[in-house]
Parts: sequence; C-alpha cells; structure tokens
Amino acid sequence: MQYHARRQKLLEKLEEGVVVLSSSPTKTRSNDTEYPYRQNSDFYYLCGFEEPNSILILLKTSKSTRSILFVESYSAEAALWNGACLGVEGARERFRVDEVHPTVEYSGMIKEILREHTALYSDFLDDSSFLTLAHQSAKELREMRGVKKTIRCLHDVTYLIRSIRLVKSNEEIECIKQAIAITAQAHHEAMRECRSGMREFQLQARMSYIFLSKGAKSEAYSAIVAGGNNANTLHYSDNRDVLGDGNLVLIDAACEWELYASDITRTFPINGKFTPPQRAVYEKVLEVQLRVIEAMKPNVKRDWLQKYSEELLCQALIDLGILKGERDALLESKAHKKYAPHGIGHWMGLDDDSGESVYFQAGMVMTIEPGIYIRADDESVEEKYRGIGIRIEDDILITEEGCENLSCMIVKAVEDIEEMMLKV
Repeated sequence: MQYHARRQKLLEKLEEGVVVLSSSPTKTRSNDTEYPYRQNSDFYYLCGFEEPNSILILLKTSKSTRSILFVESYSAEAALWNGACLGVEGARERFRVDEVHPTVEYSGMIKEILREHTALYSDFLDDSSFLTLAHQSAKELREMRGVKKTIRCLHDVTYLIRSIRLVKSNEEIECIKQAIAITAQAHHEAMRECRSGMREFQLQARMSYIFLSKGAKSEAYSAIVAGGNNANTLHYSDNRDVLGDGNLVLIDAACEWELYASDITRTFPINGKFTPPQRAVYEKVLEVQLRVIEAMKPNVKRDWLQKYSEELLCQALIDLGILKGERDALLESKAHKKYAPHGIGHWMGLDDDSGESVYFQAGMVMTIEPGIYIRADDESVEEKYRGIGIRIEDDILITEEGCENLSCMIVKAVEDIEEMMLKV
C-alpha cells in the first residue's frame, strides 16, 4: 500500500524517535453546525484516514519500526447525528498499521510510548490537545527521577513530510488529472455562459455546480471571480460585482479530487471579444507563461525559474510601454514588481507542498501563473491599459524528458477563447 511505503520513507529520513501527528480539528460554523471537514494533508498522506479526532504515531529504534493509529470508537448516538465512523475494528481491517486503539486511550498511553525514546517529531504549528499532551508528557518524564531514557530533543517533522510529498506517485498524478478534468469543464462552462450584466457570483455558481455534479467534494480553495479592475486585487473574494461590457474577467477557481488539488486561472473578455489593448497585454502574459513552461525540466532549480520569469515579465512591460528604461536596471530596482508582484507559481498536490529552492525532479507538480496587473487609478500608465488585470495559470508535471502541461485542454489562446465563448 502507498501509505505504508510513505511512512517507511519518512522513517528512513529520521533518527530514532517518535513521530506524533494529529488529524485536523472540526471547526464550528455556528451553534451546532460545523464547516465541511477536511483532513490534515500530512496526516492523510501518511495513513489515508479521513476522520477527525485521530492520531498517528510512528516509532523508530535501531532495531525496528512501529505504527500506531488512534481512532474514534463506534458510537450509536454519534452515528445517529453525524453518521457512523469507521471505528477501531474497521480501521484495523482497512489500514496497514501495527496497532489501532480508541482515541480515549491515547492520554493513558502516550507517556509510556515516549518513555523509551529520546526524540519527538511533530508539527510545531499544531496546537491540538493531542500534541500539547505529548509535549507535557515528555516534560514530566524529564523531571522524574530514575528515568534514564526520555525525550530530550524536539524536531519539526513538517518539512520532511512535505519534501517527500513533492514527488508524486502515479496514483497521486491520476487524482490531480481527475481534478483538472472537472475543472476544465467548469472553466469552459464559465466562458460559454459569461454575459455582460451578470454578477460575478453567477459564474462562480456555474463552476461550483460542475464541481459537485461531477463528484468533486469541494473547491480546492476559495474561488476568485474578478471582473474589470477587481482582477487587480490579487486575493479578491467578494465575487459580487456586475460584469461590465468591455471588461475582462479573471477566474481563479478549481476543485480537488480525493484531497488532491487542481489550480487554474483563465482571463477572458466578458463580451467574448478582446479589445486591442487587452489582447496586447494578454498575449504578453501568455508568451511569458509558454516560455517559462518550455524551460521546465529535471535539474532546473526553482529559484532560477523565478528569476527567468521576472526577466521575461519585465521585458514584456517594457515592450508594452508600461515600463521605460534598461531592463537590468529596472529589475535591480524591482520596478516590475508594481505590475507583476507575485511569484511564478507554487508546488501543488494535497495542497501547497514545501520545498522552495529544490531542483526539479520527475513527478513534481507546480503551477505556472504569470500575471500583469494595472490598476484603474494608475495615471502613470496609458489610459488604454488602466484597469486590466490578467493572470494565466496551468498545472505542470515534471517528466523524465521535460514537462507536461496537465491542464493544456483548457483553452487560453485568444482565438480559442473567443471561439469557445461563441458556443452555446
């Protein structure tokens, strides 16, 4: 099973010790209702268990390794209100771990588990009661007389897990592809349905319908549907304004499949036809994206790709007449950051995986999302460009030979977008 292999890979990277990871907590929305539950990505990656109030413990000594899973016991009353949980016996049958115990036994067992180890690995940002109890138990053991061996080193395990997560298995890539396939349908539906006078949330609703009707449990992140100058607010989320004739709309929205994300942005004209200034900026952004993607292959360093993308974007802004001067001087002064402020992309998988400056390897997936943003009140720019905000984002898989654009089926050439928007 892939979860067992992942745990073994993590344990190989660790010195002797104990790993304690807890599930995500449930979050109250109001009164007695909760937000839809979404498991802790690291926890899920290592065991595949999707229920709350659970703990995974991995132990490593010089002679052996062991895995322990704590889960909620079956309760008829809880099943009545929230549905049946898998329970201890169900977890024993399904998951390849050495031991499964009820969560209520964790508080009584954790001190004994820690007693024979000197190192504790956990997520330092996890403030759950489970981790608090583990740290408290380690402290109590250190203060006890006659205890020869106890926790003396604390380590953050998060970076190690996420560095393993960077390289995807074939099964993980298939999940990402499925998420993208659904997201592609949603973006094309938004293009076909878009009309001036609509509200931004109406396009969002059409996309959400596609996500849910095709079996995706949720969006991968909060959708951005930004018409006109709203696109120049990078994390715009109101999605309430009227879509104006002659403006562009930027949609950054995608779904996840089995907790694996897709992440797509498309920008297109609300009335179905780019104006000459819109097209000029759009094609510069697209050219940058295509050139950056072309440069992606094994042994290219991510930091170099960021630098390369900024050079291309700065030159694009010079070509458009938005920036004036010599490119290297403009880059040195970071003048381009006014109009291209964010990074070229991020790792993608269960969420934004870590590993900022690594070299690309086959199996890594990264978004590539150049953008140019020109605020409507920026009087230093020609009036024809003001209010234009454009981002184009695709999901790129590094392969042995180079790379593959997993979302290439989602139209983005000017002519293809305009043709798509003519379809009913």
